[in-house]
Amino acid sequence: MAVQQYTRHSVESTNLADLLERVLDKGIVIAGDIKIKLVDVELLTIQIRLVVCSVDKAKEIGIDWWVNNPAFHKQDAPVQIK
Repeated sequence: MAVQQYTRHSVESTNLADLLERVLDKGIVIAGDIKIKLVDVELLTIQIRLVVCSVDKAKEIGIDWWVNNPAFHKQDAPVQIK
């Protein structure tokens, strides 16, 4: 009778839902700068800042720009002229 041995992996597999939950809970910041210069004269600077997190985490770190933005508030329905 042969005895089979199995190798166990110590690394747990993570599915996409678990990864997304972790990113939204903790937050992630991606930042980068692009500068275009010609003969020591700066022609263009692009600064990229991307924050990905849940609304609760954003409020916790002080980001709440949508609170006072009228585009995110329910407004009265527009008057329709017949």
